[in-house]
Amino acid sequence: MTLHRFSLLLFAALATPAVAAPVQPGTPARAAPAAEPGDHIIAVVNGDAITSGDVENRARLFAVSTGLPLAPDVLARLRPQIVRQLVNERLELQEMERRKIVVPDEEIASAIASIEQHNNMPSGQLRTLLAGQGIALRTLIDEVRVQLGWVRVLRRELGPKAEISDADVKDEIDRLKKERGQPEYEVGEIFIPVEDPAKQADAQRFADAVIAQLRAGAAFPVIAAQFSQSQTALQGGDLGWVHASQLDPAVSSLLAQMPNGAISNPIQVPGGVDIVTLRGKREIGNDVDTVVSLRQAFLAFAQPLNPQAPTDQQKQALLKAEQLAKTVKSCAQMEQAAPAAGSTRPPNPGDVKLSGVGNQQLHDLLASQPLNEPSKPIVTPDGIAVVVVCGREQKNAAEPSVDAVRSQLLEERIELASRQLLRTLRRKAVLDERTSS
Repeated sequence: MTLHRFSLLLFAALATPAVAAPVQPGTPARAAPAAEPGDHIIAVVNGDAITSGDVENRARLFAVSTGLPLAPDVLARLRPQIVRQLVNERLELQEMERRKIVVPDEEIASAIASIEQHNNMPSGQLRTLLAGQGIALRTLIDEVRVQLGWVRVLRRELGPKAEISDADVKDEIDRLKKERGQPEYEVGEIFIPVEDPAKQADAQRFADAVIAQLRAGAAFPVIAAQFSQSQTALQGGDLGWVHASQLDPAVSSLLAQMPNGAISNPIQVPGGVDIVTLRGKREIGNDVDTVVSLRQAFLAFAQPLNPQAPTDQQKQALLKAEQLAKTVKSCAQMEQAAPAAGSTRPPNPGDVKLSGVGNQQLHDLLASQPLNEPSKPIVTPDGIAVVVVCGREQKNAAEPSVDAVRSQLLEERIELASRQLLRTLRRKAVLDERTSS
């Protein structure tokens, strides 16, 4: 699992090391949080308390993530599932401690810095926003720590099965070749587990509330990262390209009818409820597209742009971008010049499928820009970009690479191990959930 894809999580602006003291090997994975005045206990997990303040912090984070007000009736629908998520995280954290797994703060800072970049956010913007909403930063840091540490737990749990053999990869590629021409879907998911049938209604209400926020404009990856209980939450719910046989029949049947961009109603699947979004359809082995390689510089704004009143920092960013556009003469030069100019994005974003570029201005630029010539500065609300197109090539993007197949097989094993281990931990836990709120 590639942790740079963890970047869709909206836990940015916590990357400054001063937020948390460095953790030395052998020290506990976390310190017990102090209860705030007025807090009361919502649940006790093997002796560890989850308080009303913890639930309120997570609810506030949901409101900030969606960009929408969290009305009292919405919070009431979300609370049971938020409590369940916090219980699961506490079990995961306890298992990390039992196995003496420590995630250094430097790794957390690195992951969160990547998150910030991929969300096009200047450093510190979200931290200020969260503080203004009264959200405890320690809560977010601990959440990221648990997510990173839980992957380590699962790799240990898998043992030798965490190594995907060449034979496994060959078998999967052979199977895909036999299914050439059959439909394949690019899917995002939010999985809400239901282990106790008596709590099915709570999960359904939670799913309805999440879907309402998604259809009101909230970003699917952000909500998936916050509330999905699948390991795909680490990638913003991204399942990638999957074929019908890899999905529950109820999900694959619905995807066959959905238009691109649609968000499903709650789907009952074994073990819980799924919410899916369809990002694309293609035939297995047949997806010829123009693939663009490029180099870029992106100069982030410290605050959103007001075109009528740009700040001094924004004016300076424009001057730097104009200078880059004048002086850079090749992709190699842009790769060197971008970091020196203060670019907040990687100079090489990897190959880009032209059909997947939703911004029409950028699509047209990538399709027509002369090779090895810098574009004019592209001004966005968040910053200014200068792009050099290095090459265009017709590729069959559906042909599976060995690395992609290996990664997919590993993620499937990790996901299965996560669900199995979490069920075991819940079954063995001394758990006291209280109804007071």
